[in-house]
Amino acid sequence: MLSEFQEKLCENHPWDFSDLRAVFFNCTLKRSPKRSHTEGLMKVSQEILEKNGVEVDVIRAVDRDIATGVYPDMTEYGWESDEWPQIFEKVRASNIVVIGTPIWLGERSSVCSRVIERLYAMSAELNEEGQYAYYGRVGGCVVTGNEDGVKHCATSILYSLQHLGFVIPPQADCGWVGEIGPGPSYLDEDSGGPQNEFTQRNTTFMTWNLMHLARMLKDAGGIPAHGNQRSLWDAGCHEGHVNPEHR
Repeated sequence: MLSEFQEKLCENHPWDFSDLRAVFFNCTLKRSPKRSHTEGLMKVSQEILEKNGVEVDVIRAVDRDIATGVYPDMTEYGWESDEWPQIFEKVRASNIVVIGTPIWLGERSSVCSRVIERLYAMSAELNEEGQYAYYGRVGGCVVTGNEDGVKHCATSILYSLQHLGFVIPPQADCGWVGEIGPGPSYLDEDSGGPQNEFTQRNTTFMTWNLMHLARMLKDAGGIPAHGNQRSLWDAGCHEGHVNPEHR
């Protein structure tokens, strides 16, 4: 999966990342066991992390019972079941979150939007310092498709993550798009995707930047808790105003 140079980068360095944890959300529209091209590119990043001792969980969201909505547990709002509260525990335990999506009509997938909405549903949770729950975690994204839209999707995803409290490192996105219209996707024979120098470089940079920034934040004890503690701030919420934006 990794090139000789990518392998060497994982072997010759002084950093220890073995206490870090990462969660990858694969937001393909295809259920297992169908092949996911988004997963194919995500695996490059995943392998770099794992070769550096990072514990990685991969969640194929379409395979899971994730209810639609913007509240922590949608069974309280009429849904019969909702796996999101259990999935969120993996996010809570993580230092790195990567969202992967295919491009459809120039946009991130509907599954990707649902995952982001459910991340948003938990954003009012507070950490031990009274900050929003995602403070001290880093985020990145992976995008694949057969049409233009990598940067557009990355803009949307990375904005959403930082708005929720994630820290976004430099070069926090990577992607691959084939010829516009019908044609080979990332993992297809003769697509050129796995050999594409630009894609492999950006995937490598993204992954190392995620690890470096996660290392820095963990060693520093997270984002300093001064001037950003929800527990010390009256946001203007009033009884009866249940709009979750009133975090």
